[in-house]
Amino acid sequence: MIRLKDIAKACKSKNAGPFELTLDIMFDSEETFEKVRRCGVITRERIAVLYGVSPDDVLFTIYPPALAFKATLPRRIVSGAIGDTDVYGAQQHAPLLDLELPL
Repeated sequence: MIRLKDIAKACKSKNAGPFELTLDIMFDSEETFEKVRRCGVITRERIAVLYGVSPDDVLFTIYPPALAFKATLPRRIVSGAIGDTDVYGAQQHAPLLDLELPL
C-alpha cells in the first residue's frame, strides 16, 4: 500500500464559498493518475466517510485532462463563524493525505 501524500503532485483544500469546501487531488503523470483511478479508492463514498457527510452531499468529479479528482462538500462550520478554526478551508485536505492506495 502507498499513501496518497507520497504520490500526489498536489492535495489541497479551499473554500467554495462560506458554506462549502473543495478538495483537489492532482497527479503529475497520466500513468499514476490512471493507476489511482483504476484502484477505485478515491470515490464520493470514501470522501463522505472521511469528512462525515452523506455521499449525496458530495459533488465528485474525475477530470482526466487535468489528471485530477475534485470534490465539493458542505463545511461543518460556516467559514468565519464561531468555532471555525480554518477560515479559508486551506487545511481541510489532511484526512486525504494518509489514504492508502493498493498500487
